[in-house]
Amino acid sequence: MSQFFQIHPDNPQARLIRQATDIIRNGGVIVYPTDCGYSLGCHIGDKSALDRIRQIRRLDDKHNFTLVCKDLSEISTYARFDNGLYRLLKHHTPGPYTFIFGATSEVPRRLLHPKRKTIGIRIPENKIVQALLDELGEPIMSSSLILPNETLPMMDPYDIRDTLQHQLDLVIDGGYCGMEPTTVIKMDVDDMAVLRQGAGDASAFI
Repeated sequence: MSQFFQIHPDNPQARLIRQATDIIRNGGVIVYPTDCGYSLGCHIGDKSALDRIRQIRRLDDKHNFTLVCKDLSEISTYARFDNGLYRLLKHHTPGPYTFIFGATSEVPRRLLHPKRKTIGIRIPENKIVQALLDELGEPIMSSSLILPNETLPMMDPYDIRDTLQHQLDLVIDGGYCGMEPTTVIKMDVDDMAVLRQGAGDASAFI
């Protein structure tokens, strides 16, 4: 049965943040709030935890997972981009966007789209996420919390706990954080494209 932490959205309690990151490091699967709803998360290097997320969402091997990063310097470790794309990122992060990049060799192969070798990258504007990333010292492997046969993500942490408590190690209640998904943008200097219009303004990428 999963643990349940109520973490303040503006002043995250350091003790609970440390406990949450310990759960991630030890192979746990968590649900945590972002600026665009609740997400599933686990350690970037943990295959077993990733497989559990695949099972919860019934994902195939073509799903593009996302690395939730602290800042632009962390993104450069995992994604390939030039100075022009960097300037665009700088003006739109943190924020409600998922950027699809060609991945570097630092990204585990099991996280990549099998044909395109791409990875999703996010820098959410959420103090709980930023506190988790500060404590963890590396990205969180992440996927939106949308259950099979549903089109909208789960929004209520109590419903999440009741529905998935035997499949999770931790649910973080960070209050209401919206239900509109991120805007997804393919970041290629020769072929930039808005793949999904969501909460973020996409005009600069068209």
